Amino acid sequence: MSGNPDDELVPEQTQGFRVGEKKTIDEYQQLDQNDESLRKWKESLGIGSGNTLSDPNDPRKVIILSLGLEIEGREDVIIDLTTPGALDALKNKPFTIKEGAVFRMKARFRVQHQILSGMKYLQVVKRGPLSNKMQEMIGSYSPNTTDKPEYEKKFETETAPSGMMARGHYNATSKFIDDDNQTHLEFKWSFDIKKDW
Repeated sequence: MSGNPDDELVPEQTQGFRVGEKKTIDEYQQLDQNDESLRKWKESLGIGSGNTLSDPNDPRKVIILSLGLEIEGREDVIIDLTTPGALDALKNKPFTIKEGAVFRMKARFRVQHQILSGMKYLQVVKRGPLSNKMQEMIGSYSPNTTDKPEYEKKFETETAPSGMMARGHYNATSKFIDDDNQTHLEFKWSFDIKKDW
């Protein structure tokens, strides 16, 4: 294990992928409309529909609105990140997850000002000397508009570890980062694996 815990939150790069020259949304809208594949690609990103919601006074490219935990057979746990102090509460108040429970995380977010390229979610979970790293591709998105005011991404389902040895307290660090290695949100949180809810 490396001496610097931040080294663990470095995303894996896509082989052979090069980040292209950045274009504004207006420039993308002016690209050749006769190119059918280009038109479909622009449609898939939502370019050209609705009015932009980008706030000129807010320089952030991505705003993570909420994080959620979907747990089979239980109500979703939603953390509203637009509430002041929400990240501090997340760090200081652990989730409880029943051993063996099936769950998945989800994120609601807004993109503004320019196209977001290749956002990923990274997570490192630690318990004592052991650590486990997970990376999930979220994707590329155009800035939100009145037609599509926000995005939601549901992650792959996971199964909580089970057994007496698995029970206990876990600390996690998570990060949303894009292909330009720009970190949009990084936060610490924790959870307890228990025999029951």
